[in-house]
Amino acid sequence: MMRALWTAASGMHAQQMTVDVISNNLANVNTVAYKKQRIEFKDLLYETMDRARVLPDGGKPVNLQVGHGTMPVATVRDFEKGSPEETGNPLDFYIDGDAFFMIEGPSGEINYTRDGSFKISMTDMGKMLTTSEGYPVLDEAGIPIIIDFDLSALNVSQNGEITYIDEDGVSVPTGQFIGLVYFENRNGLEAVGRNLYRATLAAGEAIPAFDSAQTSIIMQNFLEASNVKTVEEMVKLIVAQRAYELSSKAIQSSDEMLGIANNLKR
Repeated sequence: MMRALWTAASGMHAQQMTVDVISNNLANVNTVAYKKQRIEFKDLLYETMDRARVLPDGGKPVNLQVGHGTMPVATVRDFEKGSPEETGNPLDFYIDGDAFFMIEGPSGEINYTRDGSFKISMTDMGKMLTTSEGYPVLDEAGIPIIIDFDLSALNVSQNGEITYIDEDGVSVPTGQFIGLVYFENRNGLEAVGRNLYRATLAAGEAIPAFDSAQTSIIMQNFLEASNVKTVEEMVKLIVAQRAYELSSKAIQSSDEMLGIANNLKR
């Protein structure tokens, strides 16, 4: 009977983690370029009471096994593109494709993001393109992007080339391209908060856009919306809640059966 208690307890723990993941998705429904997560589980060890076997006189064609519950093994991020939302801000960028922007972190490390809501920070080198936290946005060579002209003249082409319109209405190239990279296994990226991801061995090396066969385009004046579907998450939340209730009922039933067994001696 104790087996049922621990098995049901593992189910309650699993559903609690499911609710945690769903809650995080719902909390980020308005976060720019947020990618929803789902949690995956695997069943635990099985106690084999009788094995399948073949005997000359018939044998036993099936096993007799009892499982010991479930355990969480992974949270998988869905990198489906969110819809583009027009903002009219020349410092907002949407990636139509699977690429990531490169961001220089506070310790000089390179992080990656799909969030293109960039800002301008004043530095010793001039006006620098950064994230909301002030982290520099890098070009394809891994160098911070400096804007030494009027922002109203800024123009970024679909391939990431940064140009500006001079007083004569002529498009002047700056020689810089917004850096984009790809990963062989995007689900191997480690989320570090602030819409940033860190490369890992599981994700593989970052592949620059100019070395990749994949194609992504940059859309200026647009941002990527979160890909969380509220109705879908609410349905999952209801299912998780009902599964949690059923696991708790299994614990209550096991406890009642133990009580009955203990009272048999009276």
